[in-house]
Amino acid sequence: MDAGGTAGTGEDRGEGGVRTALAGLTTRGRSFLAAGVAAAVCAYVLGQSDLLRVGLLLGVLPLVCAAVLYRTRYRVAGSRRLSPGRVPAGSEARVHLRVDNVSRLPTGLLMLQDRVPYVLGPRPRFVLDRVEPGGRREVSYRVRSDLRGRYPLGPLQLRLTDPFGLCELTRSFSAHDTLTVIPRVEALPPVRLSGEAKGYGEGRQRSLALAGDDDVIPRGYRYGDDLRRVHWRSTARYGELMVRREEQPQRARCTVLLDTRVVAFDGTGPDSAFEWAVSGAASVLVHMLERGFSVRLLTGTGDSVPGEGADGFAGASQGTADAAGLMLDTLAVIDHSDGTGLSSAYDTLRGGNEGLLVAFFGDLDEEQAAVAAKMRQRSGGALAFVLDSETWSREPADVPGPSEASAGRLRMLRESGWTAVTVPRGATVEEVWRMADHERTTLSAPAGGEAAR
Repeated sequence: MDAGGTAGTGEDRGEGGVRTALAGLTTRGRSFLAAGVAAAVCAYVLGQSDLLRVGLLLGVLPLVCAAVLYRTRYRVAGSRRLSPGRVPAGSEARVHLRVDNVSRLPTGLLMLQDRVPYVLGPRPRFVLDRVEPGGRREVSYRVRSDLRGRYPLGPLQLRLTDPFGLCELTRSFSAHDTLTVIPRVEALPPVRLSGEAKGYGEGRQRSLALAGDDDVIPRGYRYGDDLRRVHWRSTARYGELMVRREEQPQRARCTVLLDTRVVAFDGTGPDSAFEWAVSGAASVLVHMLERGFSVRLLTGTGDSVPGEGADGFAGASQGTADAAGLMLDTLAVIDHSDGTGLSSAYDTLRGGNEGLLVAFFGDLDEEQAAVAAKMRQRSGGALAFVLDSETWSREPADVPGPSEASAGRLRMLRESGWTAVTVPRGATVEEVWRMADHERTTLSAPAGGEAAR
C-alpha cells in the first residue's frame, strides 16, 4: 500500500510571504530578533555605535534566514508504504517512508514527521541530513494497536530548517494511508462439530454452487459426448466444439451470526465480552472457509456479508482469501447496534437452507432466547456460544458456570436443537470450540449425519 506526493518550498504564497516567513521563526530565532531590537534601542540611548552593529547583526540574521528558507525552490517528493496493510489486533505493522529530492538543489536539514492516531503509538519524527540532488532517504517506524478498527496515517509533514536553527517551515503532503486492524483470529482444531441434535436433520447441509472451479467455461468436446450437450455460443467463440457440464459441485454452507445488540454485552475495551465475540466470529469464519464451506457473516441487525447477490454466501469460487478479507474488514469496524431484538436476523435466515449456523450471543432474555430457538428450525445444524454478563464478569480463577437465568436460556436452546455452551471469562476460542464438540458428543444422537469439520 503506497501513498505519496510532492511538497515544494517557496511555491505556496497564498498566506502572505512575510507573515508565513515570520511565523516560521523558532524560539531561538525570536530570541535573536528580540535581542537585536533591544541592543539597537540601547545603542541609540547610550550612543554606542559598536552596540548598534551587534544589534543589527542579531536582528537581521533571523530575518535573512527566514527569507532565504522561504525563497528556496527545491522540491521534495515523499511516499509511504505499509507492510502489511491489514494486521490482527495486538500485532505490529511497519511503515516505510521515502523522501526524494527531485530538484536541482541540495536540501538543508529536514525533519520528517508522520501523523498517526494516538492508539497506534507516539508520533514518529526523523531528522534527515542534507539530501543531494536526485538523492533519496528511507526511514521506517512500527505501529501497533490492541483495538481493532481503521486508522488513518498521514499526512506526512516535512519541516525545513536553516543551518542556525533560527527558522523552521512546515510543508505537508496530501496523501493518506489507512491501516486496518482486524480482530484476533485463532486457529481452530478440525473437531467433529455438527451442532445437530436428536430429531433434526444433517448439520452439513449442502447447496449447489453457481459455478465450480472446473465450470467457469464449458469443456472441450470428447469422443463419445452427447451432441445435445454442445454449447454453441462457446463453440463459436473458441472455434472448436465445446460441451456443457451437467454435474455441478456441492458445497457446504455455514452462517456465522454475531449478536451486536448493545444491551447484550457489558464492558468495553480489548478484554470485553463483545471483543471476544468478534474474535470468535472471525476465527470461525476463517476456519470454515479454509475447509471449503460457503460462508457468510450475519449481524444481529440482519445485515449479511457478503451482500445478498446470488445466494449471499462467499466460497472458494470467489477466492477464499478475498472472502475472508471482506468479512474480516467488516469485523474490524463492527460496533454495537441500537436494536434490542434478534428478529431481523431471524427474518434474514431462509427456511431450512442455511446449512450450519454458528452464533455468538450476549445476554438473552426469555423473549430473545425464544427467537434464537426458532432459528434452529432454519438451519441444518446449530452451535451457540453464549457470553452471559454474570459469568463473564467473574475472574478466570473462579469456578466457571452459568448463572441460574443463563442456565435456563441454555436449556431452552438445547431443547430446540442447539449445541449451546456458555463462555467463561479468560477462555480461548479454541477451548470453547472443543467444549462445543464435547457438548455435541454428550447431547446429540448416537447415529448422526456427516459432521462438519
